[in-house]
Amino acid sequence: MTLAERAMERLEVWPDLSTGQASCGAGRALRSAHSEILHFHSDRDVDLHLTVPAIRRIHSDLMESTAVRVVPGSRWVTVHLDCDTDVDLLMSLVSVALKAHLSQGPVTAPAPSPHTCNLHRVTLVPRDDPDDR
Repeated sequence: MTLAERAMERLEVWPDLSTGQASCGAGRALRSAHSEILHFHSDRDVDLHLTVPAIRRIHSDLMESTAVRVVPGSRWVTVHLDCDTDVDLLMSLVSVALKAHLSQGPVTAPAPSPHTCNLHRVTLVPRDDPDDR
């Protein structure tokens, strides 16, 4: 089982999330009653809709993580899953995202464009494997 599958399995049982096709057309999505929260694009790459206020609030913490990529101006962050700790980080960030979306209430804007997540906007370079040293 891949790390993304493991994360999806853990998140699918959360009562506030339901599964579906990602609006960007690539991969599976988990959504709340208010918005799409996650896009699972590959076995390792997940886009998470944190919202701009949440990203601003925890920006310095996000920038310290080697697993997280922040795209300036985006409401989404990309989490690269390389290990179980990255999955745990994703679980914590999903909780932050759900609270951020709950505080914003239902989205009344038009449907998001296909480029709302970070798909094809982030280049991930694999981290060094300590066993290769």
